[in-house]
Amino acid sequence: MLQEALTALYETNMGVHRGERIIVIADTIRPDETIGSADLERRKRLFDAAREAARFATETYGNGEFVVYPTTAAPGAEPPETLWRSAFGPTIIDLLVSEGLLAKLLNKQASPAEFERARDIVVSYRDNVVDVVIALANNSTSHTRFRSLVNAAGGRYASLPQFDPEMFFTSMRVDWHALAARTTLLASRINDAEEILIATPNGTKMRIGKAGRTAKGDDGILTAPGSFGNLPAGEVYLAPREGTSEGIMVIDYAPTRKLSSPLELIVNRGMVTEIRGEEPHRRELEKRFAESDNNRNIAELGIGTNDRATRPDNILEAEKILGTIHIALGDNSGFGGTVQTPFHEDYVFYRPTLTTLTAGGRETVLLRDGVLTL
Repeated sequence: MLQEALTALYETNMGVHRGERIIVIADTIRPDETIGSADLERRKRLFDAAREAARFATETYGNGEFVVYPTTAAPGAEPPETLWRSAFGPTIIDLLVSEGLLAKLLNKQASPAEFERARDIVVSYRDNVVDVVIALANNSTSHTRFRSLVNAAGGRYASLPQFDPEMFFTSMRVDWHALAARTTLLASRINDAEEILIATPNGTKMRIGKAGRTAKGDDGILTAPGSFGNLPAGEVYLAPREGTSEGIMVIDYAPTRKLSSPLELIVNRGMVTEIRGEEPHRRELEKRFAESDNNRNIAELGIGTNDRATRPDNILEAEKILGTIHIALGDNSGFGGTVQTPFHEDYVFYRPTLTTLTAGGRETVLLRDGVLTL
């Protein structure tokens, strides 16, 4: 059954042709990580699935590579230089080093002008760049300069952070064409808005500014040059305008578990300014906020569109559940925002009512108690 699932991944989702260069990435558990037994077992299954995906790519398409590195410090942190060298090759890397750009990219310290120079180098030598990346590392590489530069050269990129191989047989078996149609329609309605209002039964109440930002759809069809998305797919997402989000976020789930009691995040001018509640996940958030104020940024608003997604305990699938919304903290520089930081973490909210406001003041309810009204 896994062979069938991998065939669908490579051919339906990625459109792979024989001879294309494919990199499958995985990460190993660091000695300083604290992991529960259930998540430890999932991490082992994830690594085994990644290794099998790389073997399958080599045997089926003739040009696969398996790159493994210790897990990064946080989702959104850049992967190590070893992966950059595998994906871009020595010519590009030597040029990035000679111009003093590689270290800045790895540390997320490159200015917009420096990133554009790096992009020019990568595009100039695009024939050296990997064709397809299957990112089965546990920590997300979605919001990284590495991913953006692979896409800039025309590489297709599937990001599957915290993936559970069981998803191959559930949320990955969605009707992709129906999902794409639903996602495209919802994105078009969101793009009519200047502001978005969100309320949920658990007490979340947010007002988010969208003016000047474009919502995009992640529909799992990553066959065009430069395509990027999560798998399993199914969301509409945007980077809210910095400094505009206001309200309260009541969190019931961390990325991989239900919290023992809710945490309340108070949001003012686009930043989390206060945490209320004593659940242990608070300490993890406080640690991230102490590292950088940018980690407090309201980075993303997403809306789930996958009707085969059901799991609330795994953020990769939970944020795709049809009729949910998710809000992320931290980096949004890779999808239309201006905040650059080695951290991006999503939180899912259930049974939301989502209302859009146009510049003329017209209100439209797109979600009512978690049900799409399209």
